[in-house]
Amino acid sequence: MKSTPLSLIAGAVALAAVTGFAALTAPGEGEAPEAKAAARLPVERSSLLCPAPSSSDLADTTYTSFTPEGESDGEAGTAELNPSVPLPADDEDPAAGKDEEKGEEKEEKEEKDEKPGADKPVVTLKDAGKPVTADTSESDAPALIGTATGRLAPGWTAQQTTTTAAGEARGLLGVSCTAPDTDFWFPGAGTAATRQDYVHLTNPDDTAAVADIELFGPEGALESDAGEGITVPPRSSVALLIPTLTSEAVDDVTVHVTTRTGRVGAVVRVAENDAGSDWLTASTDPAETLVLPGIPADATSVHLVAFAPGEDDADVKVQLMGKNTTFAPVGNDTLHIKSRMTASVDLKDVTRGEPGSIRLSPVDGDGTPVVAALRVVRGKGAKQEIAYIPATGPVGDRASVADNRAKGSVLSLTAPSGTAKVEVTASAGSEGGEKTVKTYTVKGGTTLEVTPEVPSGLKGGYALTVRTQSGGPVHASRTLTVTEGGIQMFTVQTLPDDGGTVEVPAVEQDLSVLDD
Repeated sequence: MKSTPLSLIAGAVALAAVTGFAALTAPGEGEAPEAKAAARLPVERSSLLCPAPSSSDLADTTYTSFTPEGESDGEAGTAELNPSVPLPADDEDPAAGKDEEKGEEKEEKEEKDEKPGADKPVVTLKDAGKPVTADTSESDAPALIGTATGRLAPGWTAQQTTTTAAGEARGLLGVSCTAPDTDFWFPGAGTAATRQDYVHLTNPDDTAAVADIELFGPEGALESDAGEGITVPPRSSVALLIPTLTSEAVDDVTVHVTTRTGRVGAVVRVAENDAGSDWLTASTDPAETLVLPGIPADATSVHLVAFAPGEDDADVKVQLMGKNTTFAPVGNDTLHIKSRMTASVDLKDVTRGEPGSIRLSPVDGDGTPVVAALRVVRGKGAKQEIAYIPATGPVGDRASVADNRAKGSVLSLTAPSGTAKVEVTASAGSEGGEKTVKTYTVKGGTTLEVTPEVPSGLKGGYALTVRTQSGGPVHASRTLTVTEGGIQMFTVQTLPDDGGTVEVPAVEQDLSVLDD
């Protein structure tokens, strides 16, 4: 009986990994079979990281975990958000003698007995299609490290929403917990005296990560020795006050986070005196054309911050995709962005009472990749509140956002290049209710603002899932508004493709020649 060498099989698999397709035949075959293209299959594992929510005694935080219903037939799996490991105090000796270990272990056990569940998951999701929530008002609540497996991995999302009613950090701070990575761009931070911006780094792995933080202002790189070689211990989180990383005070700063070793989750918490606070998530990867979706209709100020990380300057067209058409803001139809210098422009009340989204594109032909974010203000004076909208990728096949409520959720859908049809599913409620599904058509070059149809019999919160059915691409964001003390506190989360599927090379094995 003939046999095919294992090395041939291994070579075919390697070819599949490189080219996206491969076919396997026995030696001596005259004709190779038709190659099969790579297939898309559901991911089997997902990771998410949520930053430490707040240090304020007045803060209340809700965590929401959700996986949309899918077609995965894998194992049931689980999705858990676990507390990160607290860092030792400054005066604590990490090299304490072994003769003290037994006493320390006893003290640790007593502490756990006093705080039951401190070493257990904060949120555990067991079923797709229905969100699970948890609340905390602890001022020392830790960052969370999450993993989803099996059928709960594809499309898993988690939302952290914090309401701080008073104080310098007052506001509604919302963030979709982020996947670990090695490179992040944050246009829109600041080091001015009125800012208290922190960059939060969370390490999900069992070995230390080392990160570098670069700061770029309108004149180029800011001097910052303190941002080099930052160690993030295993399964821990560190927060660094951005103004302490440099002696230069600048209103608009682009923060660049990279890792030398390991990977981290990175997000910036912005706090402005008398203006509020929110989370600033990373801009999508540098690109020639960017979309920043979901400026509220009642925005009183819109501030665009952009950065060109390459060696070439960028000249971009600034366009607002409004309710009915696309147009250029008067006097701000283009923006020149010098290489490695942060550029900004105040677009004021550009939406003029209608919802809108910003598109940046090259002025002439091929452009230079850029990153960008919007600082959006609602209200005026003592009642103003801020939120940030980073440039984001399209919804793609599917994207979800958790922690929607019976009132206060608005979905923005933008089709920058052509008419598209999308399906929006409002999930079952966390405490009861049945899902609802509705289809919307988004005209090319416009922004459609939708108040979602809440689940029937809703109890608790729910999640929104957007699927592109035809046309496109479509970019989306969700605005959540909570009124506290007469202030319309709000936060905006973008909805890029959830990455729930991955290309897997298809390898065809023709073993007919093995017959006698």
